[in-house]
Amino acid sequence: LGATIAIAARTSQTSASLPLYACAGAVVAVLVTVSLGGRLGHDPVSTVLAGVAVASFATATQTYVQQRNSSVLRPVYSWILGQLTTAGWESVRAVVGYVAAAIAVLLLVARKLDALMLSDDEAVSLGVNPRKMRILTIGAATLATAAAVSVSGLIGFVGIVVPHLVRYLTGMATMRLLPMITLSGAAFLVLADLGARTVVAPAEIPIGVITAFVGAPFFLLVLRNRGGSLR
Repeated sequence: LGATIAIAARTSQTSASLPLYACAGAVVAVLVTVSLGGRLGHDPVSTVLAGVAVASFATATQTYVQQRNSSVLRPVYSWILGQLTTAGWESVRAVVGYVAAAIAVLLLVARKLDALMLSDDEAVSLGVNPRKMRILTIGAATLATAAAVSVSGLIGFVGIVVPHLVRYLTGMATMRLLPMITLSGAAFLVLADLGARTVVAPAEIPIGVITAFVGAPFFLLVLRNRGGSLR
């Protein structure tokens, strides 16, 4: 939503202010989601339901902004589908500070993140503050994701496919897993972009379509496996 408002305000996709708008919008959305989730009940389902409500409101607002200013329909639509055609070194310079700060925070707390896979009581017994760790990791992930999405658009499922696949194949601890996920995510995105540019060449498919074709079945497989483990 923040990036949409920035685009509607005629902000260039390589402008330093675009990631700022995106990060501000993402932080507000996360704060509202966590707050609503806490009021409904401190469980993942409540947080997910709150996230769905916040996402629906953001989508409605985004649509309203587009309809009020028809000249931004095309750039916003292209951004929603996800594309790397307008991204360059200027885009990298615009987001590198946000992403670097987020990665630094995640690496600093990486050794403690494995404790979050246990219960809160077990994590506390290991000297880890679960609430503090969740706030730090959610904040860092929000910052990095918003900055990246501001210049690439909504390229879905990368954050679902790559981390699950890398952890399944390697079984590494989080400290060693983070760099591997970063490199694997970049490689996956390059391959998806290559497919988007060549499948129907000389036309180009939005890269978000390619990642959705791969990610949606993988996501269903993950849900199926988790459902089986719960039974």
